[in-house]
Amino acid sequence: MNYGNSKVIDEVQDKSTFTFGQLMKFIVPSLFGVLLFLVPISVDGKVTIGLGVLAEGLQGAISAYIPAFMTSVLGLSAIGSLVMKGIKSDRIKGNAVLSNLFDVGVFWIVLRCIGALFALFTLMGIGPSFISSDLTGGVVLFDLIPVLMVWFLFASLFMPLLLEFGLMDFIGTVVRKVMHPLFKLPGRSSIDAMASWMGSGTVGVLLTTQQYEAGYYSKRESAIVATNFSIASIAFSLVIAKFLSIDHMFVQFYFSVVVCGIVAAVICPRIPPLSKKTNTYYEPVGKQIDEEVPSGVSSFRWGVEKAVEKADSVKSARSVVQKGLYSVADIWVGLLPLVMALGTMALIIAEFTPIFTFLSYPFIPLLNLLQIPEASAAAPAMLVGFADMFLPAVVGSGIESELTRFVIGVMSLTQLIYMSEIGVLLIKSKIPITLLELFVIFLQRTLVTLPVAALLAHLLFF
Repeated sequence: MNYGNSKVIDEVQDKSTFTFGQLMKFIVPSLFGVLLFLVPISVDGKVTIGLGVLAEGLQGAISAYIPAFMTSVLGLSAIGSLVMKGIKSDRIKGNAVLSNLFDVGVFWIVLRCIGALFALFTLMGIGPSFISSDLTGGVVLFDLIPVLMVWFLFASLFMPLLLEFGLMDFIGTVVRKVMHPLFKLPGRSSIDAMASWMGSGTVGVLLTTQQYEAGYYSKRESAIVATNFSIASIAFSLVIAKFLSIDHMFVQFYFSVVVCGIVAAVICPRIPPLSKKTNTYYEPVGKQIDEEVPSGVSSFRWGVEKAVEKADSVKSARSVVQKGLYSVADIWVGLLPLVMALGTMALIIAEFTPIFTFLSYPFIPLLNLLQIPEASAAAPAMLVGFADMFLPAVVGSGIESELTRFVIGVMSLTQLIYMSEIGVLLIKSKIPITLLELFVIFLQRTLVTLPVAALLAHLLFF
C-alpha cells in the first residue's frame, strides 16, 4: 500500500478499512500485553508488574533447582556447539532451529565453554576460589541467572502481545511528536522505556533487539534506545535505596534518577559514538516502520489503522507461540552462558583486582569539586557499576555520609550499562555496538549525570 497516495488517504478518512473482528484482534491481545508489562501492581508492599508476579512466583517455587538446571543447560550449550562445529551431516546442519542455536563462531563457543565451566565450578564448589566465590560466580549463578531465567521465559512467551498485535504501531504513531523531537527516536521507543521502568531493564533490551531485527529501529535508534531507555525498574530502585539506607527519602531519590536519566537520554545520543551510528536498518529485513501520519488524518486514527493492519498479519496463534518458545531457547542456550562467563569475569576484576580503584582516581578531584563528602571512598563506586549495577551500592553501603550514599545510589541506576547483564545482552545481539563503545557510553553517562545528581542532592534534599 502506498500511504502517500491521496486516493488511499481519502479512503482511510471516508470509511473504515477494517471490521470489528479485526479491531478486536488488535485490542484484546494488546490489552493483555499492557496488563502484563506496563501496569504497576502492588504485591506485599512491593511495586511490580503482572509479568513480575509470574516470574517471581515460578522462581520461588523452583528456586532450589534452578542453579543445577541452568548448569545443565549451559553444559548442553557448550557441548552442542562443539558437536555442531565438528559434525558433517547436511541434514543436521540444515535444521534451522539446531543451526541457529548451536552453529556459532569459535569466539562464542569458547565463551559458552567458559560459562559452562564457571557454572560447574560454582555449583560444585570446586576449582579456583575466585571463580566460585560468593562474590563472583556465586552472585551470577545463584542470584542473577535464576532471575534472568524466569524473567526471560515469561517475557519471551508474552512479548508477542506487545509486538505482534499492533500496540507498538499504535503507540508509536500517537506519541511520535514527542519522542522524535526530544530524543530523535520513533514513538514506539516509549514502550521500551515503560517496559523497563515497570518491569526490568533486560526486558527493555530484549524488546529493543527484537524491534531492530524486525526492521522497526535503525542502527542508530536501536543503539540509543538500548543504552538510554533500558532503565532500572522501580522495584530494583527501591532495593538499592534500602541497601544504602536512604529508602526514607525514596520519592526524592527516584525523582533524581528520573531527572538524571532524561538529561542523559537527551545529551548522549547527540555525541559520539551514538551520534555516529547510521540510520540504516538491519540488512536482512530492511526498513519496516512508517510512523508518518498523512495530512488530513488524525494521529489516533492513523495509529489504529496501522495497528489493525499489523494485527491482521498474524495468521495463527501457533506461529506466535512457536516464535516465543524459540526465543526462550535462544536466550537460555545463547545468552545465559555469556552472562555466566562475562559476568563472572567482570566481578572477578571488580572484587579481586585494584583495576577499578586505579581507574577511579581521576574522579576524586571531580567529587571534591562537587562537594561530595568521602570522595576517596566514593570514587570506585563511580566505575565499578560497569561490572554490575549492584556493586556501587555494595561499595557505598559503608560510607557514613548520607549525601554521598544518595549520589552513589542515583549514579548506579542512571549509568545503565553493566556487563553482568545488559552489556552481555547487547554484545550478543545484532545491534551494532562494541564493548569499547559500551564503556565509552558508560563513562559519558557517568560524567553527564554525576553533576546533576550532586546538584539535586545539594539543592533539594540536603
